[in-house]
Amino acid sequence: MQRNDTVRRNRPGLPWNNNHMNIFGLLNQERTRARMEAGSKKKSLQYLSEILSQSLPALSADQIFDHLIARERLGSTGLGAGVALPHSRLADIEQPIGALITLAKPVDFDSPDDQPVDIIFCLVVPDTADEEHLKLLSQLAELFTADNMCNQLRAADDPAEILNLIHHWQQHAAA
Repeated sequence: MQRNDTVRRNRPGLPWNNNHMNIFGLLNQERTRARMEAGSKKKSLQYLSEILSQSLPALSADQIFDHLIARERLGSTGLGAGVALPHSRLADIEQPIGALITLAKPVDFDSPDDQPVDIIFCLVVPDTADEEHLKLLSQLAELFTADNMCNQLRAADDPAEILNLIHHWQQHAAA
């Protein structure tokens, strides 16, 4: 797949766009992985924490992981239909940031439908971003319930393809 201007490296999260948060702006190629081998919910959260910590120098992977696990103890972030949305508020970040992985083999995530998960979007936001956090979660739920989006993400072979799918959806959602 040819790389184009829609897939940029190390860009910050972007603000509002026609009352929609820019989900595409939360990601970059370094924080997007296709068909990962995780083996368990814990390992997937550890891996996501490692990915995020590379973009958040003020936080270690262990700190991020501890926050994600604390949130999971309140209730699973498995949405159902093979999708999970682990998330947390962190004091040492200035803007929302995300990481997205698809898994080669689904893992148990204690989802409400008891289905294993193979698409995981991890979102961390500043601890003061209450309204923004809720709007981002709502927008992400909309993304993962869009027609055929999950199947397309599961079929994607690389981060650029995943990012292009999300960019395309974002353009149509904001229209």
